[in-house]
Amino acid sequence: MMRAGWAVVLAVCTALALAGCAREGGRGPSTGEVIGSVTGAVVGGVVGNELGGGSRIATGAGSAIGALIGREIGAELSRRGQQRMARTTQDTLENNETGETSRWDNPDAEEKGAVTPTETYQRDDGRYCREFQQTVVIGGETKQAHGTACRQPDGSWKIVNTG
Repeated sequence: MMRAGWAVVLAVCTALALAGCAREGGRGPSTGEVIGSVTGAVVGGVVGNELGGGSRIATGAGSAIGALIGREIGAELSRRGQQRMARTTQDTLENNETGETSRWDNPDAEEKGAVTPTETYQRDDGRYCREFQQTVVIGGETKQAHGTACRQPDGSWKIVNTG
């Protein structure tokens, strides 16, 4: 438990440090970049911690990589696109059968995406988890990811692993 706590602390610190870096020309990062960086760093840090057996170096590397990936997507995806993607992902994980795809779009910003649950299982602690695939198209460029989300006691789905 202590190892996981350090993983989250290190991940958040890395995310905040990276999110605070100024852009070229002195402009700071956008809200989407900060949200993407923090989310990516936390997920990357937890994954790095798990894969590295609790190593702080692996946790830090996972945080840095996750923050950079999250920042890139967050920079490109508008706030409305992020909201639509998040809402569709939550709804899909809660209601769709395995293999059933849900789509979202934001025509004002040329953004769209799809979420497909690929596997559902129950962990040893009784919590339900779902693996999923996600596609995001921003200005005609397609990015794909996959991940795992687990259902929280409040009914929401929390992403616990991405790739």
